[in-house]
Amino acid sequence: MRDLEPLPALVDNYIWFADLGDDHYLVVDPGEVAPVEAALCGRPLASLTVLLTHHHRDHIGGAAALRERWGARVVAPVDPRIATATEDIDDGDRVELPGGHRAQVIAVPGHTASHVAYLVDDVLFCGDTLFSLGCGRLFEGTPAEMAASLSRLAALPPTTRVCCGHEYTLANARFARDIEPDNAVLAEHVAWATDRRTAGLPTLPSTIGLELAANPFLRCATAAVREAVADGGVPADLDPVEVFARLRARKDRFAG
Repeated sequence: MRDLEPLPALVDNYIWFADLGDDHYLVVDPGEVAPVEAALCGRPLASLTVLLTHHHRDHIGGAAALRERWGARVVAPVDPRIATATEDIDDGDRVELPGGHRAQVIAVPGHTASHVAYLVDDVLFCGDTLFSLGCGRLFEGTPAEMAASLSRLAALPPTTRVCCGHEYTLANARFARDIEPDNAVLAEHVAWATDRRTAGLPTLPSTIGLELAANPFLRCATAAVREAVADGGVPADLDPVEVFARLRARKDRFAG
């Protein structure tokens, strides 16, 4: 893919836009249509493929217009709440894309029941499951489901680029530093991200390697994270799902 770009949308969403070559373009989670049409302006268009990760309006709001105005192919998980799809997919499917690219579908329930991620080349489009330094809220899933989903993503190669659905890095950083105040990788990344946001630039994509080193939700097996959520108990007595559940509940209450 060429020219991978996060298009700012709505309040803090990103719509991911990429050039697949030969005037074919990829759009992921278009919460509104205007940023995509601005990106397409002046470009010759052979085809447009839209990938949707889940049914929330801020991720699918522009899909219908892209289908109607631009003839977009719209790929989405099986979910009656997504009415604009031209093609339904499920875990393990492979979506053939122009230019010899292929999207591997990974089911990642937790934030929503039908949430999926797409791995295209070395790029992970993960919607609201994994954020830089955080993860999505559990609106429809259980801690066990989300922990398993994050484990699937964490097992990808560390160089995999992580394209999340929102610019939440600095907000997540405050909680991450509360959990691991002595994490040097985290501190360095927060300084970098702060400079980026001060300059009006995105903090994404991240990488799986960075998230493994700095994101507490991918570090539930580490001593520091286990101790932070032990609440006076014995950290070793907590299984990974319980660590994750406590961590997510603590993040939901966090006011920092």
